[in-house]
Amino acid sequence: MSEYKAIHGVKIRDYTTDPDNLILGQVWFDKTNKVLQFQAEGAGAWATGNAVNAARQLPGSGGLQTAALMTGGNPGSTVNNESYNGTSWTEVNNLNTGRHGHAFAGLNSTAAIVFTGYSNAYVAITELWDGTSFSEVNDMNTARGTLAGTGISTSALATGGNASGSATAANELWNGTSWTEVGDLNLARWEIMGVGASNTAAVVFGGQSPGGTYNNTETWNGTAWTEVNNLNAVRTKGAACGANSSGALCFGGNPGKTANNESWNGTSWTEVNNLNVARAELGGAGTVTAGLAFSGEAPGGNTTASEEWNEPFDAAQEFDLS
Repeated sequence: MSEYKAIHGVKIRDYTTDPDNLILGQVWFDKTNKVLQFQAEGAGAWATGNAVNAARQLPGSGGLQTAALMTGGNPGSTVNNESYNGTSWTEVNNLNTGRHGHAFAGLNSTAAIVFTGYSNAYVAITELWDGTSFSEVNDMNTARGTLAGTGISTSALATGGNASGSATAANELWNGTSWTEVGDLNLARWEIMGVGASNTAAVVFGGQSPGGTYNNTETWNGTAWTEVNNLNAVRTKGAACGANSSGALCFGGNPGKTANNESWNGTSWTEVNNLNVARAELGGAGTVTAGLAFSGEAPGGNTTASEEWNEPFDAAQEFDLS
């Protein structure tokens, strides 16, 4: 009993009805039905949110469900930048260099970094966002597009991508001032997705190269990449959200402008509830329990649709003591 209380902050108690303000993992005895019950994590679902102002493909994106950014994208390798406050999208100060297929790192809408992408040619340009405007800082070493960007504005990774028609395994680390080449991916690919909270821990997945389309997943420990359990479905040009390498969502993408959605728990992928609007080349932000999907290319053309992912607690579940 003392160990349970130390972990959850409450004792196991008995109730005649389900208690209020439950904690994930909390256990109690149901006196009415004479069963032991617990509070489990629920199944998430997507709900329609307010539309973006300008539909686009391959934007740079990230942040939180209540504080997200969508930068650049096609058509036109735009400089346009929109901010989401949990209710609506607002146009804010533009990128200095318009582009699409670029990467984004940042856990909110007030501090972020965008890097590389395609603007008439692949570029190595890096820009920092301070919550008000973008400033150009030191370039990356390898110009490329459709890469994975993970981390935050002072501690980011740039992984894989398309370097002038060739799939690259290149991996660069941002320390807040400059980029340094570090350990390469095991599998070179572009149109790759990923999440991570810093440049010392990340997970990347999916992608393609001239050799095919992949469901490969690799984790980064700050030094090297390790191949781990694959996605259930091959995927490119999708979006992702999550705060660290032990939890992620991967949604949308090609082939087929899918609505497919998978959840990573640090060990394996599980198929969960699909997007309402199937699409590829979309933006994503948020965490595994509070995510955001927006814009992209739907079967009928570019969409302004925005969706919010929420993963509530389930109703109390009974222990199987058989």
